[in-house]
Amino acid sequence: MTTRSLPELPAAPVLTYRVEGMDCAHCVQKVERLVGTLPGTAAVSTSFTRQTLRLELDEALTPRQTLERHLRALGYVPALQSGPDAAEPPATRLDTPPHAPQAGAARHAAGATAWYRSAQGRLVLLSGTLLAAAWLLSLAAPQAAELGFVAVTLLAGAPLARRAVISARLGEVFSINLLVTLAALGALLIGEAAEGAAVVFLFAVGELLEGVAAGRARSGVQALAALTPSTAQLLTPQGVQEVPAASLRPGQRVLVTPGTRVPADGVIEEGVSGLDDSAVTGESVPVRRAAGDEVFGGSVSTDGTLTVRVTREANDTTLARILHLIEQAEESRAPTARFIDRFSRVYTPGVVLVSALVAFGPPLLGEPLSPWLYKGLSLLLIGCPCALVLSVPAAITSGLSAGARRGLLIKGGAALETLARVRTVAFDKTGTLTAGQPRLSEWLPAGPDSGAINPDRGHADPDGVTLGLAAAVAGASSHPLSRAVTDAARARGLSVPAVTDAHARPGEGASATLDGRALHLSSAASAAGRLGGAMTAELGKLEALEARGLSVSVLHDDHAPLALLAFQDDLRPDAAPALADLRRLGVGAVMLTGDHERAAQAAARDLPIDVRASLRPGEKLRQLEALPGPVVMVGDGINDAPALARADVGIAMGGGTDVALDTADAALLGSSLRGVPDMVQLARATMRNIHWNIALALGLKGLFLITTLTGATTLWMAVLADTGATALVTANALRLLRWTPERP
Repeated sequence: MTTRSLPELPAAPVLTYRVEGMDCAHCVQKVERLVGTLPGTAAVSTSFTRQTLRLELDEALTPRQTLERHLRALGYVPALQSGPDAAEPPATRLDTPPHAPQAGAARHAAGATAWYRSAQGRLVLLSGTLLAAAWLLSLAAPQAAELGFVAVTLLAGAPLARRAVISARLGEVFSINLLVTLAALGALLIGEAAEGAAVVFLFAVGELLEGVAAGRARSGVQALAALTPSTAQLLTPQGVQEVPAASLRPGQRVLVTPGTRVPADGVIEEGVSGLDDSAVTGESVPVRRAAGDEVFGGSVSTDGTLTVRVTREANDTTLARILHLIEQAEESRAPTARFIDRFSRVYTPGVVLVSALVAFGPPLLGEPLSPWLYKGLSLLLIGCPCALVLSVPAAITSGLSAGARRGLLIKGGAALETLARVRTVAFDKTGTLTAGQPRLSEWLPAGPDSGAINPDRGHADPDGVTLGLAAAVAGASSHPLSRAVTDAARARGLSVPAVTDAHARPGEGASATLDGRALHLSSAASAAGRLGGAMTAELGKLEALEARGLSVSVLHDDHAPLALLAFQDDLRPDAAPALADLRRLGVGAVMLTGDHERAAQAAARDLPIDVRASLRPGEKLRQLEALPGPVVMVGDGINDAPALARADVGIAMGGGTDVALDTADAALLGSSLRGVPDMVQLARATMRNIHWNIALALGLKGLFLITTLTGATTLWMAVLADTGATALVTANALRLLRWTPERP
């Protein structure tokens, strides 16, 4: 029996749309729900930050025109950005001075449609003009003015009715659009056309303001995309050539002159200059960098000419990855936001039911219909959950944007909300509380008669082979101590043998095999656990080194120690101020380290911090679980992955390295440890903002509920109350964009 292979079907093309009007989390949900109901769609993803929709579309099942027609029916304007037949997008240019990132952001934002040119803006202008004309006509000819008010109601209400029908098809029967449509039609039925016109006009204004405000909230994040220049000065055998920055590939070399931006992530090969990294790290003071130092795309060379070797393509720069991670953060919704969404799904049908009871209950008992129907319609408008639904995502978006502009990358509302409640912050030692640039101070070959060898003194090294072995094993790990070993061996010109099966052991060290012999470079605690009594002869030397505050690693095989390696790593100068800031915030601090107790206590001598030392990886996790929570773990993002994952929130220190951006729930892109208390302050400011927003939304609704039942609220006042509450919570959320940490 033979089988015939079926021809492989071509993959559905990937389309990317810019969706004008997708201005809030609720809009994103509606778009995703709509697209998910269409046959032939897959891999649907949306970004509120960039107002984009990306999907795979099989046009044999759903033509592209059908997708776009459905989006327009919901009130959005799709524009194809990439995919078959897409127009080539214009190159992003940065024509502003390098020290004016906000101006660059404004130019980038200018690529978006101005409010008065958008569909919603045109609707507001047209309906507002007709409403003003009808009001003026009412002064001279009231009968004719009635037709004008009816026209405004139908004109501005038609898009709402269409969206209400589409939402109902998608399963959202009691949508905001339905409530406003019912109120407007009810006003026409009871002869209140002027109020019906005011209702739909004010609601359209509210939606327009919501979109403009959302654009401002996005601008801080979108500014990142505008900071990489569109061209680069590429060094070629023929000389310097100007090429598109997007065409750069790893390994190419570019020239960066004073006052210009680095076109891509890379490593300096020649030159010395101050680099303004504020776009990535939030630190406004330029940092001096020279050959061998890494640089970020978008950084500004302040006073020197640099030759930079490109290490990342344009779409994979640190700035691009930060922007992508912030977009992903939108999917990590805060618990409060999830609760509000669940509440609104029950709340909105409840509003319709109460409104119906108010409108028709008393008339069934003999009361006149018109006044009670009027009150019921007012309740429909007052009950619109716009402000309530917006109260959380608007604040979260502003908070994440404010943090990103200061080098505080928080991956979602859930992490932000947990940070606001943190009670304990646990710190790793090496590379976190210390500067992360340890140097090999001395090493002691194993044996009773061995003496300390100081690599800085330059005398004969009777055990250069031992250091070479240590460097061979250390090459398997990117931990700062391992780098110090390889740097010391390189500086002395030692021969480093080739090894096999080299691998890092997170939280313990590294291992490799040389000529069939297993070699390990381990922390002192790990070595003691592996070797047991074989370490006894070295304990005196080990204790003497640790008593001086040095960190000690042990080179050993499976049976005996070969050498002790001692490292000097100074505390970060901002460690003490950062811990003092945490104490003022009422947050406890504890050091969790694998170093010996004496070395850890020496490092923490002048710090307000509890010390838990000699911890193996499993013990560190148990210590985390026993701390008062919620617990934040701060590590260097290299060997602390298990602890970062186990903590309620993991914060990676890494200055934008791969691990710092890809692990944990948050990352400090700058070099300052004070970013940790700053992150806590930002989280608390965001949660206070959310609580105020919820109080404003519910408080105004409660107030106008009472005035409606007493007959003091008109229809236009009811919709103004809803629009006003939406404007207030949005404006309050935008205040977070100006957030700055409080420093004593």
